[in-house]
Amino acid sequence: MNFISLFSGAGVGCYGFKQEGYAGIATSELIERRLEVQRVNKTVQFEKGYILGDISEPEKKQELYEAIEYYKQQRETEDVDVVLFTPPCQGMSVANHKKSDGTIEQNSLVVEALEIVAKIKPKFFVSENVRAYMNTRCIDHDEPKRIKEAFADWLGADYVYESKILNLKEFGANSSRTRTIVIGVRNDLAAHIDPNDLYPSNEAEKTLHDIIGHLPRLTNMGEIHENDIYHNFKKYREDMRDWIRDVKPGFSAFDNEDPKKRPHTVTKTGEIKINVNKNGDKYTRQRWDKVAPCIHTRNDILASQNTVHPEDDRVFSIRELMLMMNIPETFKWSDIDEETLNSLPLEEKEAYLKKHEINIRQSIGEAVPTIIMRKIAKNIKDANDEFERSRAKKLHKEIQLTT
Repeated sequence: MNFISLFSGAGVGCYGFKQEGYAGIATSELIERRLEVQRVNKTVQFEKGYILGDISEPEKKQELYEAIEYYKQQRETEDVDVVLFTPPCQGMSVANHKKSDGTIEQNSLVVEALEIVAKIKPKFFVSENVRAYMNTRCIDHDEPKRIKEAFADWLGADYVYESKILNLKEFGANSSRTRTIVIGVRNDLAAHIDPNDLYPSNEAEKTLHDIIGHLPRLTNMGEIHENDIYHNFKKYREDMRDWIRDVKPGFSAFDNEDPKKRPHTVTKTGEIKINVNKNGDKYTRQRWDKVAPCIHTRNDILASQNTVHPEDDRVFSIRELMLMMNIPETFKWSDIDEETLNSLPLEEKEAYLKKHEINIRQSIGEAVPTIIMRKIAKNIKDANDEFERSRAKKLHKEIQLTT
């Protein structure tokens, strides 16, 4: 089977489709360094399939359609099996305190994806976004509406689809992540395949200790584990260490009794000015016995949400984040293999991380846990295979009756 991925980031989510043996037709991404990660992981089969740029632009859409036609010719196939689309969620996320009216236009990228699905007419589509996804407002060709209304207008006639809000920790993900997942089945298949059957199956939740407790401790600022370049202690201002050094698991640096140990700035007159704690989970030390927290884009700083290790005075390492987002060891972040990276001198390791770490961390924070997409991919493939077997049996029976 094959797939197309829109707004695909570094390809962390759609890597689950590759794990299930799907062939990539095309992938679109706005940021070049993330598309380069996809190239390293061979997300798609042909170079034409890497679409760099704004997919809402007519020339980029045309590139996509040409890549699809090229794939069909090369592989002698008629259908696109699955289209995945995870449009940017900054305008939808409740974690974003800087929303403005302009975000409604960004949300309209959803409409661009719906238009592409309506034109391509794949057998299945899968869309993922934040909890508020379907009730968020967008602009559909100058008409304001809710995203769920845009889905109905663009795809309602050709697809049967379901929208569910799930905390992915209950379905195999190693961290808490509440998301809306929409799965659609084309009408000619919908009589045989129920979209409800394509969602991931439940699994027992795992604690943070279950996921990362086996990794070595990192206690020195800037430390990089000698056998794993991605298990690192990301540096921050040394004076900030006093803010979290004595914080107990489940508590925040804002709970410190001593004002000097609370996150603050010092005015020119020497006055301590306590920082604003908008989210309530900044500088918060995590607990080993709880499910790992939701991984956010700014997982590189203490001041972001739930980023502090349960014991060490640091944010989670890249390796820990990968485990929390179910990213397999086979996934590559560069064209340099890990064995080579781990054999580099310390200065060269530091230079590599300086160049790549923020891109990796942001890509992880914006991704879908790989296991979730892999489970959906397997369910789609199994359902499609069963449909094809059933159709073949029916055709064989009809031939027998006529002869």
